[in-house]
Amino acid sequence: MTANSNRFSTYTTTSVGTGSEGKKDEHKKDMWSSMLDSVASGKRLPEKNLLVLGGSVESQRDFLEALSSNDRRNLDRNNQKTPPIANSFALGYTYYNVLDADQEDVLARISLYLLTSPAPSFASLIKPLLTPQSIPNTLIVILLDWSQPWLWMRQLREWLLLLRTVIMSLSLECKEIMEENMNSWRDRGRTGGSINLDGTGAVANEGDVALPLGPGEWDDALGLPLCVVCQNSERIDYLEKTQGWKEEKFDLVLQYLRTVLLRHGASLIYTTPSMASPLQTLIHASLGIHSLLKRSPLKANVIDRDKIVVPPNWDSWGKIRVLRDGFDVELVSEGWSIDLDQPFPMPNSDGTHDPNHAIKGDANGADKPEASAVTLYEEQVQDTSLDALQLAQGNNDTNRLEVPSVDTQAFLANQLERLEQQKKADDKTGKDHSFAQSATDDMISDHIGPVQFNMGGIQVDADDMVQRLKDRQAYGHSPEPLLDEESQLEEGAQVDTDTLAKFFGNLMNRKPTASGGVTKT
Repeated sequence: MTANSNRFSTYTTTSVGTGSEGKKDEHKKDMWSSMLDSVASGKRLPEKNLLVLGGSVESQRDFLEALSSNDRRNLDRNNQKTPPIANSFALGYTYYNVLDADQEDVLARISLYLLTSPAPSFASLIKPLLTPQSIPNTLIVILLDWSQPWLWMRQLREWLLLLRTVIMSLSLECKEIMEENMNSWRDRGRTGGSINLDGTGAVANEGDVALPLGPGEWDDALGLPLCVVCQNSERIDYLEKTQGWKEEKFDLVLQYLRTVLLRHGASLIYTTPSMASPLQTLIHASLGIHSLLKRSPLKANVIDRDKIVVPPNWDSWGKIRVLRDGFDVELVSEGWSIDLDQPFPMPNSDGTHDPNHAIKGDANGADKPEASAVTLYEEQVQDTSLDALQLAQGNNDTNRLEVPSVDTQAFLANQLERLEQQKKADDKTGKDHSFAQSATDDMISDHIGPVQFNMGGIQVDADDMVQRLKDRQAYGHSPEPLLDEESQLEEGAQVDTDTLAKFFGNLMNRKPTASGGVTKT
């Protein structure tokens, strides 16, 4: 009993000791985890998203090449592979790294999502890209091409209607973040403001006063920053030569673009593949990417018609009017608000919905609301190369050329009748072909006369030469002349073989003599 009373349990001490050691191990693990997380977060690249809409597969590749040309040259120098571009089907994707001025440090990684058609079915592909985390780091780019400037307003309307459809279907949290994002964007890059375009703080100068929003500015904010890129501006000279465009027409196109983009707080730039442009500076600044070593200033340019640059929060109605007198900026701005109130997708005249209908237009005017900015634009900016074809067809629409199709079976039946008639005509003509051919040759010979040419200083008659060649060829193929009767008799006479045998036998029987002679035996 005494021994039992002196015994004690080691469970309590052991458990207490084990618990303290476990807490120390957990504390060490938490310390190392926090250190590793801090190091990893320090090396983590800022993620930026670029949603590229419009253009073709080739033009989107040209845009990416112009946007990442310096970075791609650096990758080639370091023998690194450039990321592939997958934009042939539906929603494409690629990425590239933005390098600092010394081409050593990576400032950010930009993911590009590419879409070429404003089909309503693609709205479900865009929606997952807009999350509360990605919205502050996303920029929308719409590509236009100078090969078809008369379709620009229509293309812009369809892309913006598609974007508004996607934005309306987002969650309440995403919409609140978009509202905050747009409130901050209204002050970025504005004259006298405290924030630069790239999001950094601006140095205020004496006398600088932040200007309030003017009329027509930010009236239809999307919730995301927007940039419109007009590619292949070298075709401006081609339009001037082939379609007779003047400076007034180019200024009119620019005034329309600036007026409608002003309502969204968007930027505008013209690019040429063979010329350097501030495209990189504009896109990177709009995404909040800035170099720590070198700051590239972005200046507006509305004078050079092929080098237009309009940064966000720079334009105004007054600046648009100064470009060319007679432009009704208020009418166009109000007409654009009417265009954005149209249903999407817009129905055709027969009530159907065609994804390509928005890009090509409608000849029956079913998609032309009254006082629409698109209608006003297409009345003043037209493709004059189709005027002759449209006059021949009695069609007043200048947007596309339509050819009504015929039922396949009816077309084949009509072609069968034509083929049978043609066959009968060919059979009838073939009977008189030989006579007609000879008569035609005689008529041609009489009309042309003798043909002569100079050969070695001698004038030669071609017809006479051809006739001689024919005679010589006929003589060469003629049969040999028959022998007369005497020659046939001489050839037919028998030869005396006995006499010949005796003669040759005597020659063989002769023997040579000592003096070299021959004696008979």
